[in-house]
Amino acid sequence: MLDGPVLDRLARTLTPDARITVMTGAGVSAASGVPTFRGSTGLWRNFRAEDLATPEAFARNPRTVWEWYDWRRQLIARCVPNRAHEILASWSRRFPAFTLITQNVDGLHERAGTDPVLRMHGSIWDVSCWNGCAASPPRWRDDTVPFTALPPTCAHCGGPLRPGVVWFGEPLDPEVVDACLDATRCDVFFTSGTSAVVYPAAGLVAHARRHGATTVEVNPEGTPASGEVDLVIAQPAELVLPVVDAQLPR
Repeated sequence: MLDGPVLDRLARTLTPDARITVMTGAGVSAASGVPTFRGSTGLWRNFRAEDLATPEAFARNPRTVWEWYDWRRQLIARCVPNRAHEILASWSRRFPAFTLITQNVDGLHERAGTDPVLRMHGSIWDVSCWNGCAASPPRWRDDTVPFTALPPTCAHCGGPLRPGVVWFGEPLDPEVVDACLDATRCDVFFTSGTSAVVYPAAGLVAHARRHGATTVEVNPEGTPASGEVDLVIAQPAELVLPVVDAQLPR
């Protein structure tokens, strides 16, 4: 059951001039039917994500890695943004100082209309040349579903393309990390649908607290951040955010 006083308090912090930052994880997309890819329920052909989402796995067997990503792309293409995505998109238009950070690669925030989005782990809809050939851009979008051949090939050099996501063992884009850190200088910082255990994303809420932000966790289950934030709402974002939004002045 949603806690009325907590939601009232939260709604009062969302003033028109408030600097608002929201960080989302896989839980926000779960209501859209996007499956998770960790743990026993995330197995694909007896592979774990950690066994496939690495440069070494791609170098050994790019076809197998691409079969997994092509399957994921087909699943995600059938999903639609849920109410959490829609409310956050409306807030990105409503609040001039709004920033969305996501660990998700599914592109549902963008499909809901949020712009811009700080994608910590890239996008499953982007590709890049595995060979890094000089003729191709560093990364570009390709919405092909499904690909006719796996791995798909670079139009410039004929080499294999790779998914435009950050794999295990690869560094995050330093410009994106810097922008995420800048976004912790805010008045309200939400973390939603994320376990808050993977750094540097897990450290952002602490940065926000040090900058004086009201920190809020919206998540059905407790996380390591639950004891460190100002407000904990133990419900899914697709239920909480519409209720909070309804209390904002029109």
